Amino acid sequence: MAIKQNFKEKQELKRNAMLASGLIADRLPGVSSVVFRMTYYHNNTAGPVLMQRTVNFVPSDYAVFNMDCMREECTNGGFDLVPVVKGLVKNRKKSVKGNIYCHGKNENLRHGHASIAYEIRVEYSRQSR
Repeated sequence: MAIKQNFKEKQELKRNAMLASGLIADRLPGVSSVVFRMTYYHNNTAGPVLMQRTVNFVPSDYAVFNMDCMREECTNGGFDLVPVVKGLVKNRKKSVKGNIYCHGKNENLRHGHASIAYEIRVEYSRQSR
């Protein structure tokens, strides 16, 4: 029963964070799409690829640019790409590549136990030029 309660609490926290983030149309006016291409790695190395993933955002989506850590035992981890997206939009740039490390902790995991290599592309609507 405690596991079910913890799951419900986590889902409620995610829902509240999503609502607080607002819609892309409101937070990033003039943006027509944001595309994330990510490769997840374990243990800070380029060797053990966990998965590759593409996530597409449109103006009617919530501006939730925090990706969860894929390590089940990771607590309060994930990848905060909000500053990256905001920097792109602020400077009217179209793309950026980089790496980011998980900031989560657990007694069985060392700091930086997972990372992602990302490419983010932003498309702007013609009206916003």
